[in-house]
Amino acid sequence: MSLQIEQVEGHSGLSRFINTAWLVQGGLNTPWVPPLRVMVRDSLSEQRNPFYQDAERSLYVARRGKQIVGRIAAIENRRHNSHHKDRVGFFGFFECLEDPEAAAELFATAEHWLKERGLNVSRGPVSPSMNHECGLLVAGFGAPPVIMTPWNPPYYADLIKGAGYAKIQDLLGYYIPAGDELAVSDRVRHLAERTRRRLGITFRRLDASTLRREARQIHTLYKEAWHGNWGFVPPSWDEFWHIANDMKSVLAVDFSFVAEIDDEIIGFMLIVRDVNRLLSAIPSGRLWPWNAVKLLFKTQDILSGRVVLLGLKTKHRHRGLFPLFAYEAARRALEIQAEGAEASWILEDNNSIVAPLEAMGLQPYKRWRIYEKGLND
Repeated sequence: MSLQIEQVEGHSGLSRFINTAWLVQGGLNTPWVPPLRVMVRDSLSEQRNPFYQDAERSLYVARRGKQIVGRIAAIENRRHNSHHKDRVGFFGFFECLEDPEAAAELFATAEHWLKERGLNVSRGPVSPSMNHECGLLVAGFGAPPVIMTPWNPPYYADLIKGAGYAKIQDLLGYYIPAGDELAVSDRVRHLAERTRRRLGITFRRLDASTLRREARQIHTLYKEAWHGNWGFVPPSWDEFWHIANDMKSVLAVDFSFVAEIDDEIIGFMLIVRDVNRLLSAIPSGRLWPWNAVKLLFKTQDILSGRVVLLGLKTKHRHRGLFPLFAYEAARRALEIQAEGAEASWILEDNNSIVAPLEAMGLQPYKRWRIYEKGLND
């Protein structure tokens, strides 16, 4: 059948765009975990999501006859271009059947939209930014995806490369086991305790009753800690709080912690419960009342998680604090009998985190890739 690319908008158009993921991946026998449709809609909503205060997007679906076979979003992130002083555009929310022609036309359409806005590079997948879901899974397909991480069929890489894209950066995922399996040696434990006493560091749990105030401090530290990292764009307070508020119900408060010296926050580690373990039992992705009740009451029973944010003040970066943070996470994991946590996404060239993890005997078990293509070539 002939191929058509359609721009979609409005409530019904957005529903068709969202449903494409189920049309493409829903019929495959894979580890894919269907997201909650309401969360996907929120990430695309130009009215409700503060990300779009400094961004625009255009949504497209590919159709053969009456069958939708793929989708893509073209995204202009003005905050990124202002921060990095470049003209990079983005693609995201990519889903497609194993149909190279459809994929090529989707990319060509998105690239045309980006070029019309004077952007000279297309980069992705980011959905809709590096502060949200990003990267294409290229290794670790057998492991189920944890909360807020993408899973895609292996052939997606061929579709993206076939459209002229090449690797620009890889993001790594490490699984950190808990209990007796935790890869923290006695040497690391002794080093951590000595560092804690020498610097006078104390750890405390996040105060959920004053989450907005805690988030304000973490937002400031997050921007400082991640400054200079590849692709990082400091989120506005509205955008950061929107994300934090969404994560509030899945935040593992007893597992997460804030590090302080003389009552000054100098670092933090935020871990969320892997609610994907519950979402896998909601194949439609629709949040009906009975599903909502199940999520509400069962989420706190989940004993596995994901490290979503780790930050350290610049002046403390070279004081050997990572083993101390690892030890503190291990100690808390034992207290709550956690199964472990995935640490992702870690830039492959971020040696300050990669080296200590591998010194603990850990190796990446997942890898996501960011691709890029020049639009003036």
